[in-house]
Amino acid sequence: MPVVRYFLLVGGVLLALLFLSNEVLPQLPVAERVAEAGRDKSVIRINSDRKWPERVVFDTNMPTIVPPVAPALVAKAEAAAAVAEVSAQARGLQAFAQLKPSEPSKPEPKPLHKRKVAKTRVAPPMVVVAQQPRFGFFGNDTW
Repeated sequence: MPVVRYFLLVGGVLLALLFLSNEVLPQLPVAERVAEAGRDKSVIRINSDRKWPERVVFDTNMPTIVPPVAPALVAKAEAAAAVAEVSAQARGLQAFAQLKPSEPSKPEPKPLHKRKVAKTRVAPPMVVVAQQPRFGFFGNDTW
């Protein structure tokens, strides 16, 4: 366990040097003032020239006002109920009956895309060369 002993010895020496340097070396004057002043209790107030709109307050304690039902809305509701009674097939036929016949037109030809053909590239011939075997962890060229 020589590695553990090394770390304990070196770590202890470095810690002792740190405490010794703290006692021997002079402290910075800024650090002394900050330590004496304690926490900075000054208040910074920022005023703006921009006048923001007043806030909107919603009063949710008041009961909601329900408007009276107009007779025109009642008539529309009855008409909607009558439409709902009509079968789906009848509605589809009515929808097709309202369509106006249109003139048959020729479909527009689709634009032809010019095809690009990739060029074939020929790789240079591979040359196989015998290599020296590597020794060691990183190879021969490390030392």
